[in-house]
Amino acid sequence: MSHAIRAEGLVRRFGETTALAGVDLEVGAGRVFGLLGPNGAGKTTAVRVLATLLRPDAGTATVGGYDVLRQAHQVRQVIGLTGQYASVDETLTGTENLLLIGRLLGMSRGDARARARQLLAEFHLSDAADRAAKTYSGGMRRRLDLAASLVGRPRVLFLDEPTTGLDPRSRTELWGIVRELVGSGVTVLLTTQYLEEADQLADEIAVIDHGRVIAQGTSEELKAKVGGQALMVRPADPADLAVVRSVLREVTGVEPDLTQYAATVPAGGGDVLPTVVRRLDDAEVTIAELALRGASLDEVFLSLTGHRADDGTGSDTGTGAGTEKGTGSGAGTGDGTELAEVSA
Repeated sequence: MSHAIRAEGLVRRFGETTALAGVDLEVGAGRVFGLLGPNGAGKTTAVRVLATLLRPDAGTATVGGYDVLRQAHQVRQVIGLTGQYASVDETLTGTENLLLIGRLLGMSRGDARARARQLLAEFHLSDAADRAAKTYSGGMRRRLDLAASLVGRPRVLFLDEPTTGLDPRSRTELWGIVRELVGSGVTVLLTTQYLEEADQLADEIAVIDHGRVIAQGTSEELKAKVGGQALMVRPADPADLAVVRSVLREVTGVEPDLTQYAATVPAGGGDVLPTVVRRLDDAEVTIAELALRGASLDEVFLSLTGHRADDGTGSDTGTGAGTEKGTGSGAGTGDGTELAEVSA
């Protein structure tokens, strides 16, 4: 199977709000596909449709070769889902959490216990196996949550902003786990607001905004799409930063990325630099530093959407049941009702 996930023209509405406005996706088997977008852009809604937690209002989708509407049960047998927030039972131990999932999936007690022991070892949680999850650190809970989504050995794994709230060390550890999973043949669809995360992990990236995919390609292809460079301007007088910001916005049509002393904007065209220099000279702004550098994925996102990935200014799809607030590992009945675990 060359594609683990296919979606064509997915539409999902919540009242008058359109969360998905015709999303097309193709995710190759055994790869990491990054779905980027600001809060409310439609990322979680797309995941919930593909995981059979929500029914689309229009369009078609297959996961693992199975139709998400007509073959929802088969889809649930081949997928795992980890949501934005760890959903482990705080009162149960690490072993008990995984054992519960295994039993819900129909495993014998012996098989479920063996699988729990294996996953706890793989996720470096063996020493805490008999401790209540409420005593775990944030990173440990996240690893346990991810382990829970793997009890059923899914072929396709949905990771919906899996590193939200984690410190840099825990985030890096989770990245290593994802790479190991992909190395074993698992397909991963990763939603994230962390541009570095997508740059590090994703073989291909789709940028979604206002419920539509507005760009897709590898990280390098997306960077090349905006010209591959970013322009940073630091005025000699910090008081002139507002003028610099205004000039950059007028010349490029993009809201600049600001620090305390400088402004940065994607330099998509060859005439951007001389135009900016001329405009700042006309405004009598003295420039202390002017630099062109290779564009980051953050600048790509800024150029494509006009705002940063983490500024929360995406379309307002956070209303209605099951939109942009994830609920951790879960499964669906095909009509939006959640069960204990996706893998069956």
